[in-house]
Amino acid sequence: MQDQELIAFLIEKIEDMKGRDITTIDISIKSNFADYMIICSGNSKRHVKSIAQSVTSECRAAGIKPLGVEGNDIGEWALVDLSNIVVHIMIDATRDLYQLEELWS
Repeated sequence: MQDQELIAFLIEKIEDMKGRDITTIDISIKSNFADYMIICSGNSKRHVKSIAQSVTSECRAAGIKPLGVEGNDIGEWALVDLSNIVVHIMIDATRDLYQLEELWS
């Protein structure tokens, strides 16, 4: 699956789980660990965990193996590493604190 197809797939899965404020950032020029970053918000720690678990299981079902999942135990910020694309799912307070969009844009 090409990057743009995978991004569309991931956004669809996040929307299916009612993830909010979805942003995609091209970080290919600024980063050597990934080409794209998808950032979204969940309504609660449980919601963040659910979105991360859903994205991970939907990727596996589509034959895409995530390299790792971090932060899903606490739920304030979960990260799903898909090699060229990294998905960040955060509660609003954590997203406001770290302001990844400002950092990477």
